[in-house]
Amino acid sequence: MHTRSARFLPTAALTVAATVTGSLAWAPAASAQTPDPTPSASTTPAPRNAAESGGVAILKKDPGGDVLSGASFTLYDAKGKEAGSGKTGAEGHLSFKDLAPGVYRLKEISSGSPLHDVVEDQDVIVTPGTDAPLTVIDPFKPASVLLKAKDDKTGKLLPGATVNIGTSNKTLLTLTTGDKGTATAKLPVNNRTGTDFWVKETKAPAGYDLYKGQREFTAKPGDPVTVTVTNAKTHTTPPSPDPTDKPTEKPTDKPTVKPTEKPTSGGSGDDGTPEPTEKQTDSPSPDETTSSTAAPEPDGSLAHTGADSTPWLLGGAGLLLAAGGGALIVSRRRRAGDSTDSGSTEN
Repeated sequence: MHTRSARFLPTAALTVAATVTGSLAWAPAASAQTPDPTPSASTTPAPRNAAESGGVAILKKDPGGDVLSGASFTLYDAKGKEAGSGKTGAEGHLSFKDLAPGVYRLKEISSGSPLHDVVEDQDVIVTPGTDAPLTVIDPFKPASVLLKAKDDKTGKLLPGATVNIGTSNKTLLTLTTGDKGTATAKLPVNNRTGTDFWVKETKAPAGYDLYKGQREFTAKPGDPVTVTVTNAKTHTTPPSPDPTDKPTEKPTDKPTVKPTEKPTSGGSGDDGTPEPTEKQTDSPSPDETTSSTAAPEPDGSLAHTGADSTPWLLGGAGLLLAAGGGALIVSRRRRAGDSTDSGSTEN
């Protein structure tokens, strides 16, 4: 009985070795690979001719050049059947051996790192007699960015803010806040310690001024980060007048108001005196004076005017002239009498 068990042990060990050889291993001496025992000639299947088979040798790295262990891969043949699977070793190596020539599909199941993401599926061509070398570089996990636009006074979230986010002198993406005043995106990170980014607003929300500054932030692989831009409301009321304009406005208003009000209320001229047109309106015209002289005044009319006293004035003037002439004659006669008397006395 003991002898029978010993005869079947090499066969079992060979089967395990063949299965592991067809799976991925990051290192030539990875734990998934074990040395093949020397099988019995009666129980060991004939090995495939090395000239008719091939393999795939994988080296796993990150963008910084560091090797990554623990990454899981699965290899599928052209019919979609699994041809092998395994994980990378401490040195980042994994190999598939004893594969029939043809096109295979390599799928990364897990990166084995919280900082790294997996790559997309890719085709591998296996040729006879060689192990096709394949370097797989797992990218760092992108950072999750949450953009918020807020009122700088109230903190209210604002929709319609558009910003550019980039690194160095390159713009990576453009975001616009939605109805809730937020937007989300993924940012590629190229360093395990984080990448520096900048954010700049290109369009302000309606009714707000554009934020002209530029903000910077750092994002690490796989980490969430929140970026906030603030906006001030646009002034809708006109600014107060400049004090230098006040002296100019006052002299302009006063002369305009005063001349307009005085003629309207009192009927006077610009200098405050009654207008001559109002005085002449109450006095009779020359035609009215002539008509009142020609026609007899009715009872209760005014006293006689200067036209009715003209005969009396003429008569008085004549009397005065006559009296003056008489006085002149008497005076001359007296002088003549005096001359006569003096002549007779001398004789």
